[in-house]
Amino acid sequence: MLWETLSAARDLGRLHEVASVLVRYGFGDVVRRVGLAGALERAGRLLHKDHVAELATLPPPERVRRALEEMGPSFVKLGQLLATRVDLFAPEWIAEFEKLQNQVPPVAFEAIRAQVEEDLGGAIGTVFAGFDPEPIAAASIAQVHRAVLLDGSEVAVKVRRPGIRPLVEADMRLLQRLARIVESESPDLARYQPRALVRQLQASLSRELDLAAECRHAERIAANFAGEPALVVPRVHWPATSERMNVQEFISGVPLGDTGALLGAGADLVRVARLGARIEMKMLFEDGFFHADPHPGNVFWLPGNRLALLDYGMVGRLSPARRGQVVDLFDGLVRRDAAQVGEVLLEWSADERVDESALFEEVEQFIDHYHGVPLKELHLGAMLAEITALLREHRVMLPPDLAMMVKVLVTLEGVGRRLDPDFDMAGEAAPFLRRVMLARYAPRALAHRGRRAVGDTVGLLASLPAQLRQGLRALRRGRVNINLDVERLQRFGEQVDHSANRLTVGIVVAALIVGSSIVMTVEGGPTLLGLPLFGLLGFLGAVAGSLWLLWTIWRSGGGR
Repeated sequence: MLWETLSAARDLGRLHEVASVLVRYGFGDVVRRVGLAGALERAGRLLHKDHVAELATLPPPERVRRALEEMGPSFVKLGQLLATRVDLFAPEWIAEFEKLQNQVPPVAFEAIRAQVEEDLGGAIGTVFAGFDPEPIAAASIAQVHRAVLLDGSEVAVKVRRPGIRPLVEADMRLLQRLARIVESESPDLARYQPRALVRQLQASLSRELDLAAECRHAERIAANFAGEPALVVPRVHWPATSERMNVQEFISGVPLGDTGALLGAGADLVRVARLGARIEMKMLFEDGFFHADPHPGNVFWLPGNRLALLDYGMVGRLSPARRGQVVDLFDGLVRRDAAQVGEVLLEWSADERVDESALFEEVEQFIDHYHGVPLKELHLGAMLAEITALLREHRVMLPPDLAMMVKVLVTLEGVGRRLDPDFDMAGEAAPFLRRVMLARYAPRALAHRGRRAVGDTVGLLASLPAQLRQGLRALRRGRVNINLDVERLQRFGEQVDHSANRLTVGIVVAALIVGSSIVMTVEGGPTLLGLPLFGLLGFLGAVAGSLWLLWTIWRSGGGR
């Protein structure tokens, strides 16, 4: 309790900033639920009612998106993470979250020079023959400058914004507190697993704050495509790369989002679309390690119909087991096997309570809708979007790795069809899915799984007698416990415990006041400022206890 109080006091300035933004966009109730009534009142005094009323008329998705933008880098990243959760949010929400941009005013070069030179271990001129002080891109976490190494090589230097880590850490503490309250107080929102989302965000931000990790991701993907000259991955200049700065080869090309420039440069759009799909499919289904943000601004066309993939801050991973599930899903869709598709979706639902009969019925209707449609006319992205909409209706939350994969495939098909209206996503995916399926049933893979299954079975049988003896012994001695996990009863117990703690402190404070008053009337003994020392210490202890008690009551919004 005391540690949480000190933590909240440390972040009080940031809490007031966030509360002001939330109130301005009509989310004052969220602030109250967090327990920041004081921050809410202070924020309210800073607002103009007309402006609040105007913002309150905006559609909820737009209000949330604009609030996230104003609250700063961590919340922008949260919105970008939510944009990948097509299993949780309807298309209008995803469309708004996708508008969240990292483009922010850059930090003046003089403000980051000292940090750059500290990381370099000397003056900028000892490593770079030239360094453009004007950034070519500025995002919420870092900004990018163009530079030239001493050997004449052009490089892009990404520098982390000074002071960004303490701000992100304060935001994470706030989001963790908010997620705990949402899960305990709002059953409707608890199904979104806010604490799991915050943990995912924290892991993502931790990786993005380490700019050297981005370079390791790039080199891993470059190694996976060592035999593919059509994909260009920027080379890393490791001597000048650190946690707060990375230096990579500067690549100049035409972004895939600029179709006119691509045509003007002589790009074969059909070939480019197929190449991009082939690259991402290999990452997803063969390597299990993929670039998770392949929007057109991160993919450049280079002469010779090559592609350069930039910005490896956001990556995803698919385990062999997960790739097998994805193959089963797509195989079920292609063969129109509703039972197989439904079984995969149930595996993904984990511990969620799902009406299986209703789910299978809707899957059957979904499959029937595409009956008779030729494979090349199937829009894989649209089908995945429909499946995720079905999951939302049944309150099934996808695991984060799958949600990211679905988002990548939907983005990929959108880019492919913009380049080539006849782009066949399902046809491009088919060879990779076929290879993964064949690999699962290769003799070596079957033998490996067989050995592991035999080993697990033998181990289980060997340990069974000992486990039975332990169970029977515990039963004879009356040591068998039955645990019931009743969440609301647990929360009630915590509230009683908090109230008992406050009551105990109140009694101790009252006792100190009474006892100190008696001591004050007794003559003799040590004194301080003309007053009995022990009586004065008692009063000071009572004041400290009273302040702590008032603070905890204020912090919880008046006691709950």
